[in-house]
Amino acid sequence: MTPTELAPRFFIAVAVILLFCKLIAWLLGKVGQPPVVSEMLAGVLLGPSLLGLLAPGVQESLFPTALYPVLYVVGQVGLVLFMFQAGYAFTSHRTARLAGTAGAVSLAGISAPLALGALLVLVAGGGIRKEGVSLGVTAAFVGVALAITAFPMLARIITERGQAGTRHGSLALASGAIDDMVAWIMLAVVLAFASGEAGPAFVTAGGAVVFGLALWLGGRRVTGTLMGSPRISETGRLLGTVALLFLVAWYTDEIGLYAVFGAFAVGVVMPRRPETDRVIETLTPVATAVFLPLFFTFSGLRTEFGLLGDPAVLLFAVACVAAAIAGKFGACWAAARLRGETQGVSLRVGALMNARGLMQLIALNVGLEAGVVNSSLFTVLVLVALVTTLMTTPLLTLIERRERKIIPEPEKQAVS
Repeated sequence: MTPTELAPRFFIAVAVILLFCKLIAWLLGKVGQPPVVSEMLAGVLLGPSLLGLLAPGVQESLFPTALYPVLYVVGQVGLVLFMFQAGYAFTSHRTARLAGTAGAVSLAGISAPLALGALLVLVAGGGIRKEGVSLGVTAAFVGVALAITAFPMLARIITERGQAGTRHGSLALASGAIDDMVAWIMLAVVLAFASGEAGPAFVTAGGAVVFGLALWLGGRRVTGTLMGSPRISETGRLLGTVALLFLVAWYTDEIGLYAVFGAFAVGVVMPRRPETDRVIETLTPVATAVFLPLFFTFSGLRTEFGLLGDPAVLLFAVACVAAAIAGKFGACWAAARLRGETQGVSLRVGALMNARGLMQLIALNVGLEAGVVNSSLFTVLVLVALVTTLMTTPLLTLIERRERKIIPEPEKQAVS
């Protein structure tokens, strides 16, 4: 298919994706689900799991195979902008006051699902792993994928429910921030070893050291000048930020760390100034409204729930979902209780930390592009992301209703 033929296919595909995502968001919004959950589900529904099953001709016409690379590249633009905003949001939540408890919750929320996920793969043996990928790498990848928390979505849910500043809201944000930072580092390590050769691993490790030193020595100076210089206009700041993001994304992709890591790191070192806020406010709506739905659809096109018809894959999927919930919700709840938190706070923290959302989808696509996972394992882990994300809002509502029945209103406010 020539570029001239591909262009109109791209335009109609984008129109369908955006309108369908809006429709699903409107429907699920009536039951309290945030838009990002609706977009995750819409992406899967537009893929072979539903549209391809009911109307394969329509699905193939809307999303021809030649269109996949275009959706991937445009979706990557959305991810870079989104992860930049996530990195910037990461620095806005101070964790010092809750450092001890947040560290304990985060440690439990990483180690438990990591161990359970790896154990599941080892028990399942080679049936679920991609041919040519070692069992150890597959086990480590699944463990890390289950350990990820959707920090940006977690922050969004807390804000939308008016729980910012509450004990459980602050603790969940602090724990989720630490959790995601550690999980992304672990993912980078797993992908470095997945190559099976010393050369790429050394390139990744050496490149990461160089990147870290560059950020430490000059990152804040460069971004501070970009945002603070009176000689740079608002348009100049916007263009400079995008150029910096794409340059860093290129570098981290080249060394094997992938663009999402670089974009997140740039967000972390950006100075907290009104000028930066205006740049974020300009870029974020475009990323979330236009580009991210394309990423969800690209992920959905590679998700085949029909593969769950294999009893072995279905059994592994059920076990993965159970391990994900027990490892995150259960472990984070237990850690919070051991640190002296109330039952209500601990349950809410566990429910919030259990959501994987977009962050796990990003990790899964990175793993698929790196050749670490096959279609079956990809589908299983997408199911984990959907189930754990969809259950977050109803679970929080259930906890609140239960607490209202048990604790009188004045006492409940004191606990919060």
